[in-house]
Amino acid sequence: MHHFTGVPTGAWPQDARKVFPELNPAADFGYLGVELFFVISGFVILMSVWGRRVGDFALSRVVRLFPAYWFAVGLTMAVYLTTGAAVDYGPGSQGPLLRFVPNLTMLQTGTGAPNMEVVYWTLWIELHFYVLIALFAWWGITYPRCVAFMSAWLLLGVFAQEADSAILKALLFPQYAPYFIAGMALFLVYRFGQNIALWLFVAFCWALTVYYGVHNMNPANAWPGVHQYAIPGIITAIYLVMALAATHRLGWLRWRGFTVLGGLTYPLYLVHETVSRPLIKWLAPQLNRWTVLGIAIASCLVAAGLIWAVVERPGQRWLRGRLRKAIEEIRRVDRGDAVEAGTSSEAPTGTSG
Repeated sequence: MHHFTGVPTGAWPQDARKVFPELNPAADFGYLGVELFFVISGFVILMSVWGRRVGDFALSRVVRLFPAYWFAVGLTMAVYLTTGAAVDYGPGSQGPLLRFVPNLTMLQTGTGAPNMEVVYWTLWIELHFYVLIALFAWWGITYPRCVAFMSAWLLLGVFAQEADSAILKALLFPQYAPYFIAGMALFLVYRFGQNIALWLFVAFCWALTVYYGVHNMNPANAWPGVHQYAIPGIITAIYLVMALAATHRLGWLRWRGFTVLGGLTYPLYLVHETVSRPLIKWLAPQLNRWTVLGIAIASCLVAAGLIWAVVERPGQRWLRGRLRKAIEEIRRVDRGDAVEAGTSSEAPTGTSG
């Protein structure tokens, strides 16, 4: 709803906020859903990596992210070639054809290539987090080490801000790190029980994210006299919801439909602008704005459902089996090399004996 009705740009003939002034007061702050996503990610990724090896964690992330992502990048290119609809980054920016190949790697931001869709920027932040978690898993994840890891990350991130160090900011992404750290701390509460040290982590992260949220707000989302209070309020609500989950107070939410809705979230995130952009562009001049909005939303949900059922789930099964076989082969060869090396080193001793 933020992208459809709460932004100054988009596929509508004019500012979407003026097209839907009734929805804008709520949709204007829809971008803060990303912050909720980052807290959830800190919680769930620590849960998923606990007790696993680095290779297994990497396999799970590649299998989870890439099948739907590759399809989404290809869909964006197909839509551009057939309709001409694409993200416009302004004069002199690289066109979709030049963006396409680096976007397939999900590493495009690091190369300086623009995203095929603006929303992909969050995947780059996630990748930073995955690298840190992979290094942590290689070290060995335990409860005390989690506390040490979160302390070091939080403090070094603030030091990076103070020093205005480009390399440290790239490695530690201090403006978003507190969301992930808070999620990790809340997972520890969920798994091991409440502890004042963990709640202090959550409180410190809340304070930093409230400050960053207001201080670094995109000027396009400014609402003088309102955003100074709305942003802290929404961020606080995010922390409260996650705290309820961490303390097992949401265990009564057992509706099976949540699983289906959860399955739709990733493909919906990937393609909602790709699907809606040409639809709104074609239909807005001809139909009532509410009708166009309803068609756009319904089309995005249907597309997400089809991608989940036809692309994502089969693609994950196909990729998981092959990657698991590849990792097992790498480990088997490594074990074989170790045995061979051990045999050759023992041979001279046996001969001399």
